[in-house]
Amino acid sequence: MTLSPRQRMFVEVGRKEFVRNGYGSSSIRTIAQEAGVSLSALYYHYKNKQDLLLAILMDGVDTYDSLWEQALRAVGDDPVEQLRAFVRANVEFRTQFPEHGRMIATEIRNLEPEGARLYDERRRTGRQRIRTIIDDGVAAGVFTTKYPDDCRKSILAMTAAIANWYDPNGPDTPAELGERYAEMALNLLCPSEIPGSSAGKKG
Repeated sequence: MTLSPRQRMFVEVGRKEFVRNGYGSSSIRTIAQEAGVSLSALYYHYKNKQDLLLAILMDGVDTYDSLWEQALRAVGDDPVEQLRAFVRANVEFRTQFPEHGRMIATEIRNLEPEGARLYDERRRTGRQRIRTIIDDGVAAGVFTTKYPDDCRKSILAMTAAIANWYDPNGPDTPAELGERYAEMALNLLCPSEIPGSSAGKKG
């Protein structure tokens, strides 16, 4: 979804307001004031607070998808390298765009039914991509887990949780976390042999 400069401003200001106060306690009038425009100018682009919420959440998915799509373009077809790239991109999203992640974690429940349906459809691309990577790895005999779908859910959950504790001033860089979580994801999938990784080595 391509945003105009004015729409981008409203999305960024609205995201900060919703993260700070929560959707229910946030005011569309306050968002307009913080953006330095009239309320009618905001309504020209977003008809109400619900419409703005959906735009903010969709923007978060766009950012997330662009990260993993770019990461996968940089690697070949090997499921192991694809899984590593996908997990690294998830870690990058949670560490570099924490407000996007917090919005996804806390505000989806505030979408009205039609907005929730549209948002769920938009999210399917990323969910299907990791499912395909894992299924391809299982079919190739690289991933030996008996529970591929449970592994998929666990990988997404553990990377999502990073936004709850990550400290940019802490000892771990996003790159270090990305490598670590990629390793944990591969261990979870029980790979039979992972070149260059302790996941496939026996003690």
